[in-house]
Amino acid sequence: MTDPRATPLHEGTPYLTERRVLAGVPVLIERPPEAADVRALCVVYHGAWAAKEGKLGVYTALAARGWAVVLPDAALHGERLGDAPADLNPREYVWQSVRGTVAEAPALLDALAELFSPLPVAVVGSSMGGYVAQTLARTEKRVTCAAALITSGVWQEPEVRRPDLRAWLEAQRPVTHADDLPPCTLLLASGDRDAVFPLAHHHAPTAAAYRAAYQRAGCPQRFREQVFAGVGHFTSRAMRDAVVRFLLAPDT
Repeated sequence: MTDPRATPLHEGTPYLTERRVLAGVPVLIERPPEAADVRALCVVYHGAWAAKEGKLGVYTALAARGWAVVLPDAALHGERLGDAPADLNPREYVWQSVRGTVAEAPALLDALAELFSPLPVAVVGSSMGGYVAQTLARTEKRVTCAAALITSGVWQEPEVRRPDLRAWLEAQRPVTHADDLPPCTLLLASGDRDAVFPLAHHHAPTAAAYRAAYQRAGCPQRFREQVFAGVGHFTSRAMRDAVVRFLLAPDT
């Protein structure tokens, strides 16, 4: 064909974007034009008070290399913002969303397996999405690779007062349950100017817990950490590029 169909391109490679509702979760999917060409899945979770649309185009380098990049709305966010209970304070709202997003993830992965066939699964999450990514890396065995960005595993939340949410936090807190995560390959990435998650209080203790856990599991090479100079509380271009390289070659 001398004049192919016009499609979005990433460095000359075509991809397409589609919207679906899978297992009740609204998602956008960036993937190769032919579904049969999809060879891996990357589920990307956004931060608090954001929506799936904010991640459009961020990881299309993966779609150009045969991945389906799946962008869900987190629970109580995006198209589901109206589901948020009125009696939650802001921090409880965040953690109710995290808990709900984690709870619905297995059904979402089932639906993706039905859509594309069972494939390797990676998860990426920024900020609140990093809470989700760390938890799924521990609890969902189909997840073999995870990147947690501009986030924390400390989870000290004095403003979360609801007993059910406090119990969930205690049961899932990464720094006290880090031994559950290996052998999932993990990247922890932060900015050195992040005022929301200062390095000394969040990245440092989280990385220390993971480093020790992976050492005890006999696979220290499966945990990686990176700090980006001059980066605040956002996913920078260099951070995004590091995630893409990590996902394409997690064992190197």
